[in-house]
Amino acid sequence: MPELPEVETTLRGISPTLLNGRIHKVVVRNRNLRWPIPRNLEDKLTGQTVTSLRRRGKYLLIGTDSGTAMLHLGMSGSLRILDKGIPPEKHDHVDIILQNDKIIRFNDPRRFGSLLWAGATPDAHRLLSNLGPEPLGSEFDGHYLYQAGKGRKVAIKQLIMNSNIVVGVGNIYANESLFRAGIRPSRQAGRLSKKSCVILASEIKRVLGEAIEMGGTTLKDFHAADGKPGYFSIRLKVYGRKGEPCTKCGMEIKHLVQAQRASYYCPNCQS
Repeated sequence: MPELPEVETTLRGISPTLLNGRIHKVVVRNRNLRWPIPRNLEDKLTGQTVTSLRRRGKYLLIGTDSGTAMLHLGMSGSLRILDKGIPPEKHDHVDIILQNDKIIRFNDPRRFGSLLWAGATPDAHRLLSNLGPEPLGSEFDGHYLYQAGKGRKVAIKQLIMNSNIVVGVGNIYANESLFRAGIRPSRQAGRLSKKSCVILASEIKRVLGEAIEMGGTTLKDFHAADGKPGYFSIRLKVYGRKGEPCTKCGMEIKHLVQAQRASYYCPNCQS
C-alpha cells in the first residue's frame, strides 16, 4: 500500500508536468472507486490551470482557481505521466489530459483509491480536517509525541500510526522507526520517557526522509510516476523479516499482530 514516502515520491514525479499546466480534458472511465467520483468533477477541472500541488498525509491536493481536487492512491493506485495516444489498460480509471498533450493517468487495480472535489477550503474537508501534524514538519517532535502519549495505554506503534496524532506513518515505516529507536512496538505509549520520544520522533523523520530519497518501498505493485520502483526495501531491518537474524545482534526477528497489522521487532535490541 502506498504510504507517505510513496505519495511524496508521486507528488515530486508529477509536479514538473502538472503544476502550471492547463487541463484540456478529464476522462473518467470508472467512477466506482472507494467513494464515487463526483459527476461534475470533469466540468470543474476542464479548462483550469493547476496553480498548486501539495500532499496532506496520503492525499494529493490538485489546486486550481475554481477549487481543489483531492486524490488518494488507496492500496494499489499509481499515477503515470504518458504521451497522448497511449491506449488505457484495464484498471486505468481516470485521465487528466493537459493542453500540451501529456496525460496524468490514474491506475488502481483494487479500486480503494479516490478522486474527490474538496472545493475552495480543502483543509476543512471531512477527510482532512482532523488529521494530525505532518511527521516531517516542525510541529511534530519529541515533545509533541510525549504529550500525545502521556497517560495512554495504547501501544506506541498504534499511536504513531493514528492519523489524528501524526499523519502518514504507515506500517512499514512505523516498524522500521521503532527498531531504530530501540522501542518494542507493543510498549505502552504512556510509559515512554521524554528522551525515548525524542529519539523516536527523530527516527521517524529520518526513516521517512531516507525512503523519500530512495523513491519509497516496492513490496507489491507500487511504482513512481516515471514507472520506476522504490528502493527503500533494501534498507528494511525488521519489516517482513520474521525468523531472520537481526542485522545488529543476530537474534531472531519476532512477529506479532497489532490491530490487524503485522509488527516485527528484535527482542534483544528493542525493549
